[in-house]
Amino acid sequence: MEAAPFVSGSRPGNLGSSSLSSISYSSSSLLFLRNKNSFRNRYQSANVRYSRNFSVRASSSGDSVVTLLDYGAGNVRSVRNAIKHLGFDIKDVQTPEDILNANRLIFPGVGAFAAAMDVLNKNGMAEALCTYIGKDRPFLGICLGLQLLFESSEENGPVKGLELIPGVVGRFDSSSGFRVPHIGWNALEVASDSDILDDIGNQHVYFVHSYRALPSDDNKDWVSSTCNYGDKFIASVRRGNVHAVQFHPEKSADVGISVLRRFLYPKSNITKKPDEGKATKLAKRVIACLDVRTNDKGDLVVTKGDQYDVREHTKGNEVRNLGKPVELAGQYYKDGADEVTFLNITGFRDFPLGDLPMLQVLRYTSENVFVPLTVGGGIRDFTDSNGRHYSSLEVASEYFRSGADKISIGSDAVYAAEEYLRTGVKTGKSSLEQVSRVYGNQAVVVSIDPRRVYIKDTIDVEFKVIRVSNPGPNGEEYAWYQCTVNGGREGRPIGAYELAVAVEELGAGEILLNCIDCDGQGKGFDIDLIKLISDAVSIPVIASSGAGAVEHFSEVLKKTNASAALAAGIFHRKEVPIQCVKEHLLKEEIEVRI
Repeated sequence: MEAAPFVSGSRPGNLGSSSLSSISYSSSSLLFLRNKNSFRNRYQSANVRYSRNFSVRASSSGDSVVTLLDYGAGNVRSVRNAIKHLGFDIKDVQTPEDILNANRLIFPGVGAFAAAMDVLNKNGMAEALCTYIGKDRPFLGICLGLQLLFESSEENGPVKGLELIPGVVGRFDSSSGFRVPHIGWNALEVASDSDILDDIGNQHVYFVHSYRALPSDDNKDWVSSTCNYGDKFIASVRRGNVHAVQFHPEKSADVGISVLRRFLYPKSNITKKPDEGKATKLAKRVIACLDVRTNDKGDLVVTKGDQYDVREHTKGNEVRNLGKPVELAGQYYKDGADEVTFLNITGFRDFPLGDLPMLQVLRYTSENVFVPLTVGGGIRDFTDSNGRHYSSLEVASEYFRSGADKISIGSDAVYAAEEYLRTGVKTGKSSLEQVSRVYGNQAVVVSIDPRRVYIKDTIDVEFKVIRVSNPGPNGEEYAWYQCTVNGGREGRPIGAYELAVAVEELGAGEILLNCIDCDGQGKGFDIDLIKLISDAVSIPVIASSGAGAVEHFSEVLKKTNASAALAAGIFHRKEVPIQCVKEHLLKEEIEVRI
């Protein structure tokens, strides 16, 4: 996740300082202290199980410490959880000597190439890293942790790297139709002496990046695997005890955990081999979505709406309760979900950093769910009842530190797009622009909630109009899609097409495309809408709303350029299991991760 500038937190192990210190732990920690007296009761309402010891110690006699180079620029909680899951303790790097004295070092690079190199150079870490790696000490770089090993990067550059591997890191070329960022589960071509990749077995691993290094005669002795996405790029390198991977093992489920296990236990006789997969290219993703809110008793529950109405049509009119968030997320991970999305559907009303149970849901889910987690709801600037102002960047940062890999912005993105289309000026002040600038566009999803507006002709309509496949209630042949805010309650003077194009320009890395008309109907996705938007942008689009059968998934993935399909209710009610969806897609010759 290399597209974001360095941000320093204030916890031990973070390196250096930053002018963006307002998003450090200090402000949110004060919030937690103010709420600690009420935390225990609210924690119980989150339906979260807390386990102090869920890992098996690495060794009763050997060294069980992993040194982690974490400079606070994004979510590395999952890396920490994966390391602990495998039985190791963590020592954070605070000085160059910590690097030189490490028995094994993991560098989960998150942030921008230039900013990361600046921090490493200023703190003496660059020289220590080169010395450590030069002595063939056990090293694992992840994502940016691979890219920094090369000579330079074109990202906001050229910028000089650690110059350990020949080559230049450049941006993916989207001109040939490949969507950038490269997000999702892709296949590797693994060399025979890859070592830590020995258990991958032609299975998919998870990538999320916009920049990559290309193999050449000069670096061929380093390359241990490649991946195809428009062109062949370097997916991993290896020389002796030094390894680095462009993909995220901590987000690649059991296959990724096997990579970490091989690195952490290099001398063990790991004999179990995974089932051979059939991965050949970027897979289409199947995403499980959990709409989360408090019910009338104050418990945090997973619910599901019918055209955004989440209450039962009974005398009590209670909130529909379909389960506990952490338990359901864990089950969907076991069932094969490629990602899990949490949408705090009342977040637009409340202050997200005051929602301790939702933050706890993220923390505990990330302990045992090793696929990407997205969270959305209420990410905006906010002033609390005490007059304390919190920027959208602070809100997003707390979500990232709690375990989110991506954040979803809804209403605030609509307002930002309206302003941008009105003025033609990118102010840099919207939540979308702020978070994208600091964490990278691959970490920002924009959730669009439109409804159809049927019209008889296209005269005097200022928004993008399409001819619909199914005529409207009065035989209308045309429609445009009006965007809404505040949970679908308020229509805005902007179309979904115009919004999608604008938010891509403002820094969105992905679009979650809903449809109020199809929500909860189980009659299939709105193919007209999804085709319209997925053809209009060059970033990935996630199709949402309307799935009711396995055939709906193959239809939307065949007829549109959607990169993923998301569902909620049919998974919650166990009407259509995730595995059945994937088996059907395979029969339809659509590549998925199994």
